Amino acid sequence: MRKKIVAANWKMYGSRAMAKSLCTAIVAANPTHCDVLICPPDPYLSDVADLCGVAGVGVGGQNLSEHIEPGAYTGEVSAAMLADCGAHWVLVGHSERRHYHAESNELVARKFAAALAGGLTPVLCVGEKLAQRQAGETDAVIADQVGAVLDICGIGAFEAGMIAYEPVWAIGTGHAATPQQVQHVHAFIRSQLEKEDARIARLTRLLYGGSVKAANAAELFAQPDVDGGLIGGASLVASDFLEICAAAR
Repeated sequence: MRKKIVAANWKMYGSRAMAKSLCTAIVAANPTHCDVLICPPDPYLSDVADLCGVAGVGVGGQNLSEHIEPGAYTGEVSAAMLADCGAHWVLVGHSERRHYHAESNELVARKFAAALAGGLTPVLCVGEKLAQRQAGETDAVIADQVGAVLDICGIGAFEAGMIAYEPVWAIGTGHAATPQQVQHVHAFIRSQLEKEDARIARLTRLLYGGSVKAANAAELFAQPDVDGGLIGGASLVASDFLEICAAAR
């Protein structure tokens, strides 16, 4: 059986001291039963890569530019720059990027393509808002978000990429989706990929993110189409994060 993957998204939190302390604790615990990925803020990428890379812990960025070639894009960070700092992964289309920076499905798809072109493994984040769920639009929203990447990159892009389902209404609210709700959406995502290629659909890792904690992680990870988690707030305390890793056995 393939290992689960537990990814930490530190968001805009932390310091170099925190990065050192947290990464040292994770490396010391050596959670080899699952794959671990840490996505710190960009200023700490090199520090995290130095601490974690040799221990087999993955390192990723939280965002990247859709521009592949160098240019006059002040404030942007390219896939090549992330890779130069030790990243091998990158989050694409996190709900906070979609909301606060108005990133459209098409822009997210271009970023996914830029990540692949730069040799990074993109983690496509998808998810619906509360009003969309209440209106019964969850499947349609997810289909549009995944479909935009399929239109630009093709199904072959998911041989390398992953998808993280993070319902917007469950991020940082303390209200996780039920395991049954998560399984429904993950099965739906896989069905969208199956329309293009059954083998790739079967192999694509699907993560869940949205108020995952040690108390609910095991039940969420037990769902047949949940291949791991994208952890936000609970990844900022080493003991909490490692308990979630333990639930991925």
